Amino acid sequence: MNSAFSIVDWSIFIAYFLVLTVTSVLLSQVKVKNTRDYFVGGNSVPMFAVAISVLATSQSAATFLGGPEYSYGKDLTFIGFYLSAFLAVIFVAKVLIPRFYAINAVTVYELLEIRYGESAKKQAGVMFLIGRLFASGARLYIGALAISMILFLDITPSHVAVSIAILMLGALAYAYFGGVKSIIFSDIIQAMTYIGAGIAVLVYLYVTIDTDFSTIVSTLQTDNKLNLLDWSMSGGFSVWALLGGWLLLNIAAYGLDQDMTQRALSCKNAKEAQKSLMLSIYLTIPVAILFLFIGLLLYLFYQHPELSGLSTEVVQKFEGEKITIFMYYILHEMPEGMRGLVTVGAVAAALSSSNSVLGAMSSVAIEDLYKPWKLKRAKVEEIHFVKAGRNAVLFFAVALSLMAMLSFYWQRYTELPLLSFALGVMAFAYTGLLGVFGAAIFTKRGNATTVPLALLGGFMTVLLLQPYVLGAALDFKLGFAWQILGGTVVAFGIMMSGKEK
Repeated sequence: MNSAFSIVDWSIFIAYFLVLTVTSVLLSQVKVKNTRDYFVGGNSVPMFAVAISVLATSQSAATFLGGPEYSYGKDLTFIGFYLSAFLAVIFVAKVLIPRFYAINAVTVYELLEIRYGESAKKQAGVMFLIGRLFASGARLYIGALAISMILFLDITPSHVAVSIAILMLGALAYAYFGGVKSIIFSDIIQAMTYIGAGIAVLVYLYVTIDTDFSTIVSTLQTDNKLNLLDWSMSGGFSVWALLGGWLLLNIAAYGLDQDMTQRALSCKNAKEAQKSLMLSIYLTIPVAILFLFIGLLLYLFYQHPELSGLSTEVVQKFEGEKITIFMYYILHEMPEGMRGLVTVGAVAAALSSSNSVLGAMSSVAIEDLYKPWKLKRAKVEEIHFVKAGRNAVLFFAVALSLMAMLSFYWQRYTELPLLSFALGVMAFAYTGLLGVFGAAIFTKRGNATTVPLALLGGFMTVLLLQPYVLGAALDFKLGFAWQILGGTVVAFGIMMSGKEK
């Protein structure tokens, strides 16, 4: 394994954090007079900036390390997930965005208030907050684990805690003062950083594999690594799963999850928001391909020693933990300078998803839960809610950090797959939201009574279908995409059982 950071690596790392410090100070000068300024940038954020921010938010340290892992172990069929996202974005842009702008929404759950009453908005908001706490806490843990391995060459509790703190302080620097506007502009810096790191790795790998392009392509073709579509019924990323559960998941991620949709709500009008979402997916697909190509080159590097001149056995373990092939490569092969650059890329990927979730959770907690409660009791100045929003950002920063540390200990001491649960928990929450929003937009059915039942019904269906619950008892394994489809059908069915009141 390579030694710890060199002076060149530390120089790159420190330079990156200087850029973060200077830009966070500059972006914190954003004028914030009310919660609309703080949570949706006063509807004045340029379309292009929003598109880059959506791209950055959709990526995380899990994607940064997980994309290469998929193509290294399998092929290119993961790209289908982003083609499914492309269809979902068209739906969100045409169907949901105009409705959000028609009611001048700050959060997506306000749409349910008009249809089913204030309690529906609150219940959907709580479902989002619970799901996001688990999912983003786990994402934060994965990012911190990667940074601890590279920076400290170990994953002791204290070093993982320091790595979590590095990420959270970076996220807070942007989210606390300027709200969503400074988060969006910081996302441009993060996106450029981790895409730049990805391109540098791809070029370096290509140069390291001492052969011509046609040999690379023919070797990958011979090994069936260039398959793009899976027509089997296996689940995974098969065409049928992509048009079913994965499509629903992407609709929920881009249109019903405040974390992503908050950016689109900060545009000048619905037309700009639609353009920003479409542009974001046009940009996301090449970025996904970049990281899949890194995985293919890693495959050639390790599995074809005749091309790389390397003949060592690859054991993807680090202190007993399974690690991705990209992380293995960073730890074992990467030269100085490159290592600092890739660390900065991993930090940027983790930061772009951490700072956005602070803004999203704060907006739902204040706009959907606290503000209506407070205004019923007293007339309050708008600046009070801006301060409350900043306090909520701090609260959720602490909550997510604690969840990340819980993930660390849980993974150490239990056999339960907390990480797969925590990363998938947003899908648990999505099924209920899909059922409720589906009924609200496309039918005249459902009421305030069926909303909480549908949210719970969707969540419980996905939970019961997990391999460690009913799957273990009945000895079956249902693909994740089909679990989402099942949960959504149950939630929608519950909404259909209620007559409009």
